[in-house]
Amino acid sequence: MRPLPLLAAALALASAARAADAPAPIPETTVDSSGPAEMTSTDTETTFTFRDHVVAVGNGITLECDALTVIATRIGDKSATIGKYGKFRDMLATGHVRITQGDRVATSGRAEVFPEEDRIVLTEKPVVTIESEHYEASGPRMTLYRGQRRAVIEGNPIERTHILLPAIKDLGFPTDRPPPDAAPQAQPQK
Repeated sequence: MRPLPLLAAALALASAARAADAPAPIPETTVDSSGPAEMTSTDTETTFTFRDHVVAVGNGITLECDALTVIATRIGDKSATIGKYGKFRDMLATGHVRITQGDRVATSGRAEVFPEEDRIVLTEKPVVTIESEHYEASGPRMTLYRGQRRAVIEGNPIERTHILLPAIKDLGFPTDRPPPDAAPQAQPQK
């Protein structure tokens, strides 16, 4: 029996078990753009502005738009030129906005993302589709709530709410049989 490979295997299993108990690392967010990116800071927050063909990817979501403004809280040394970032406070995406997560797609002219409130507000002709469920919704303003399986679609007299759902089972009568409460028709005499 060779103790070193056995010991190595035991250590690897113990290490894997500890790693499984550790919290998963927070995924990073990347933002790419064809145009300029600008950063300005105060003592409490940092504002990033991206222009032209912006693509932000993070935590299983892809956001594409013409312009993106991201405001993050700032922590640590307030006198540092580039401070440490705490968390996203809010994001504003404008122009040809497309948010994709799996087979769920939201498009609009404007999207405001509020991570601390777990909601996204879509305006300027928003449309949400879920391809696997044959679902589509549109209206002048939509609010999507994370983790609640809830969306509020607001309509008004000029711009109505529209929802497309899968087909409802036909509850009518078959065309080849009369309805059960119909009076029997007289049979011709032979």
